[in-house]
Amino acid sequence: MSKYDVIIVGGGAAGFFAAINIAEQNSELKVAILERGKTGLQKVKISGGGRCNVTHAEFIPSELVLNYPRGEKELLGPFHQFMTGDTIQWFEDRGIALKIEDDGRMFPITDSSQTIIDCFLSEAQKHKVDVLYNHALKSIIHSETNWVLETSQGQFSADKLMMATGSNPKIWKLLEELGHTISQAVPSLFTFDIKDERIKDIPGVVALDVEVSVVDSNLCSEGPLLITHVGMSAPAILKLSAFGAIELAKRNYDFEIEVNFIKQAFEDCVDQLKDLKQDLAKKTVIKFAQFELPKRLWQKLVLASQMTSETRWADLSKIQIEALASQLTSAVFHVTGKSTFKEEFVTAGGINLKEVNFKTFESKLHENLYFAGEILNVDAITGGFNFQNAWSGAYIAAKNIAQS
Repeated sequence: MSKYDVIIVGGGAAGFFAAINIAEQNSELKVAILERGKTGLQKVKISGGGRCNVTHAEFIPSELVLNYPRGEKELLGPFHQFMTGDTIQWFEDRGIALKIEDDGRMFPITDSSQTIIDCFLSEAQKHKVDVLYNHALKSIIHSETNWVLETSQGQFSADKLMMATGSNPKIWKLLEELGHTISQAVPSLFTFDIKDERIKDIPGVVALDVEVSVVDSNLCSEGPLLITHVGMSAPAILKLSAFGAIELAKRNYDFEIEVNFIKQAFEDCVDQLKDLKQDLAKKTVIKFAQFELPKRLWQKLVLASQMTSETRWADLSKIQIEALASQLTSAVFHVTGKSTFKEEFVTAGGINLKEVNFKTFESKLHENLYFAGEILNVDAITGGFNFQNAWSGAYIAAKNIAQS
């Protein structure tokens, strides 16, 4: 049986970050990472389209937590301990500068996730962390003095154990056997499948600022909306999928959304359309897009409003004006399913947050058992927020482990 002071199960972002910080803060501790795959850090590799969306340029804890549908209340304290600025400094101290993009996402200036992976592997080697691949965890036994782990490659024991395996049902099952409660996992970050003539044949079109709500619910979001080959995506949709993860799963991903493409009230839109009827009387409605909408989207909405490609502004009836105003401010679309957002599969679900001490990220049920990352019932919208949760939790747990 191999003996370690600390074993971290999971060779992902949270696992490596925790291991490096433990070993750096207490060089006397013998630390190991057990990873079930042939390689680790796979989610880091594909994040941000292979560029690695390290974090988000939000520097106020009370604002940052608003991006977490599950974990908002629990993460406020941790973000006061280890925040976005600390993440930036951590990487800069290791020679990796980050840049801020217009939407607030932060990436290494190399635009390559390999930069982050190489950093973690180098730091782990530097601090003598043992990284053991192809070690799938089979069982966890907790004695009075230590933890005994049975893996596909043999037995290990450790004084302290950290679980950083992400959304892994097999690991959740083992933790249930230790008494922990697991919130059911459902997809949390996905695009909407929609078949509708109004968005057919215009993939790639972006409406820059819309409001989207789920009909017969309190779910609502706003931001850019992207029309895809299969439906709709971009932040307005992804935020809705994250905050509505549980509700939309209950509806079996069959529901209706209402889109306000111009973020105006129906009555205000009608008034503007009446003004345009006067100002553009001789022009055809379909030819010149209004309200700063993309031309191809405008044309689709016009044709859905009881008009033809020849209809002039001067000829618009009251019914046609109101029909167009409805399409612009309250267009209803039927969602028939979901698709994974790129390769970034995120789930809602995991260890019940009431069973974790968020000052240390230690289990309230078992001493010397710690958690970090998406193994907890914490998830965020897209934009680097899930990684920031991983960095903060892993660092705080590492600090406590190294000092205790």
